[in-house]
Amino acid sequence: MEPALRLGAGVSKQEIREKIWDYMEAQNIADFPRPVHHRIPNFKGSYEACQNIKELEAYSRMQEVKVDPDKPLEGIRLIVLQGRKTLLVPTPRLRTGLFNKIVPPPGATKEILRKCATSQGVKNYSVPIGLDSKVLVDLIVVGSVAVSEKGWRIGKGEGYADMEYAMMVSMGAVREETPVVTIVHDCQVIDIPEDLIGAHDLTVDYILTPTRIIVTGCTKPKPQGIIWSMISEEMMERIPILKNLRFREKQAGKDVTLQKTHLAHLKNSQRQAPLQNAGQIASDSPADVAHSAHCDNEHGTSKAEPSNVTTVYVGNIPKDARVSDLKRTLREYGAEPLRLNWQGTQGRAFLDYKDLATAESIISSLKDLNFSGNTLWVKLAKKQK
Repeated sequence: MEPALRLGAGVSKQEIREKIWDYMEAQNIADFPRPVHHRIPNFKGSYEACQNIKELEAYSRMQEVKVDPDKPLEGIRLIVLQGRKTLLVPTPRLRTGLFNKIVPPPGATKEILRKCATSQGVKNYSVPIGLDSKVLVDLIVVGSVAVSEKGWRIGKGEGYADMEYAMMVSMGAVREETPVVTIVHDCQVIDIPEDLIGAHDLTVDYILTPTRIIVTGCTKPKPQGIIWSMISEEMMERIPILKNLRFREKQAGKDVTLQKTHLAHLKNSQRQAPLQNAGQIASDSPADVAHSAHCDNEHGTSKAEPSNVTTVYVGNIPKDARVSDLKRTLREYGAEPLRLNWQGTQGRAFLDYKDLATAESIISSLKDLNFSGNTLWVKLAKKQK
């Protein structure tokens, strides 16, 4: 089947997300809750797609099934409950743990099971599962924004499905052969460039749509555990369960060096002036122009600055990211610029540093940085002031 959407060369994950969301809304494929932007999109026909899980040969043997809480997966959660299998759902944003087990009340009717399968039912009928619980997941069902027939998957950009899988590996809750299934509309099955998929990205073995069952035959290894070098201190604070897992892996002799640890020396040697949001200044194309002179006071007087100030371009910023998030990330890396020009709606920002040597050091520090689910593009702005 030909993909409904075709992508140009050099497309980013965020551009793919935007195209899918826009297409589903424009074609009225999207379903409640709408708009589907910045979500795992629900779609018309999701229940039909979910029913296809019964056709998978391995499904009847599955006893413990992990299903994400996204709306289009509601039908899967209901099927699992009706089949009297164990349903595990990740806790929201992993704040209080990894899994909740959904336990319907004794003698639950079909109507009660339907309620248990909803997001509200997950809250009302769930019991937390600790790290020491002997969980062995037989099947994983995840939502997607886009997926390819080769098994490459793109989520909504926050990285929780990837993180959950990595945590399950660390817990011993999944095996290498544990199948991963995703439920999408046919229009979400597109050709995704392989170079967009990193070692931390979860791939899928089966794709279920309203009209198809796709066996991907994906041979790319799934995450082998948590990649600690991609985890920041800020993420550790946001997801407390990571601290417990990190302690366990450290005790087991694994390298648990965090993302910013090897850059800590930059905080003292390259401490700059506080970040300032200079507003959005239009420019022609990413990295092709540096931002214009900034005005520092209400009268519009330009601040005098050294002639060797060097501008760094930061691209592939998720459209829903906030300037405060970028400021915090830069502070963590000791990469605070003299000035920041935020152009978030265009997925980019420009950072001023005192000289070329500092700018190049910062670029090296921020290389391959994961920010809100996207790998940032960081390089010298092509045209300096």
